[in-house]
Amino acid sequence: MSDPLVLAADVETELIEKKSRFLTRLHRVQDVAQADALLRSARTQHPDARHHCTALVLAETAGRAEMHRSNDDGEPSGTAGMPMLQSLLQARLVDTFAIVIRYFGGVKLGAGGLVRAYTAGVEQAVAVASLRRRTELVVAQVEVPPAEVGIAENAVRLWAATHGARVEPTQYSSRSAVLSVLVAPTDLAALRADTARWSSGRHPVQEVGRRRADVPL
Repeated sequence: MSDPLVLAADVETELIEKKSRFLTRLHRVQDVAQADALLRSARTQHPDARHHCTALVLAETAGRAEMHRSNDDGEPSGTAGMPMLQSLLQARLVDTFAIVIRYFGGVKLGAGGLVRAYTAGVEQAVAVASLRRRTELVVAQVEVPPAEVGIAENAVRLWAATHGARVEPTQYSSRSAVLSVLVAPTDLAALRADTARWSSGRHPVQEVGRRRADVPL
């Protein structure tokens, strides 16, 4: 299964369909309470809009199964919230809340037209959004003497920059320093080989765990 995607930043787009105005907002959220607050804010900002339709996808966590929700907010059943939700799911987005704010233009779109408009609104927003990939990374650590921290940090950061890895703050003790890197499992062998090269084999790379992280596409 492909890794899910998340928003790097919120986005808003606009679609005009037969004089109706559809404002689509995609928000990155962590829970239902945050989504509810964003909907209240949208209603306050656009009190004259006819509909504020929504779709929500929350990723599975240790205390919660994956959650899907949608709401037609007065549109005919199944013509707004569900098409919006399906668009989010097809885009593999999680932890995402979509709001489509509709200003009625005086021309009825019919059920099929509404489905197409709400689908197109979310798809348009997804197309322009900045996205990240949520994946499992290895937490790799290298322990070095304090006298070698500068050389080690430079080497690890250079390697990470060329492999899309993430270097975490160095941890210090009186006897050593521990460098931590979040690295794709497929790149662990390359990190070990590079570390063996610059350290002449004196400082092995240890895998100490796994962590979910959001990385650039």
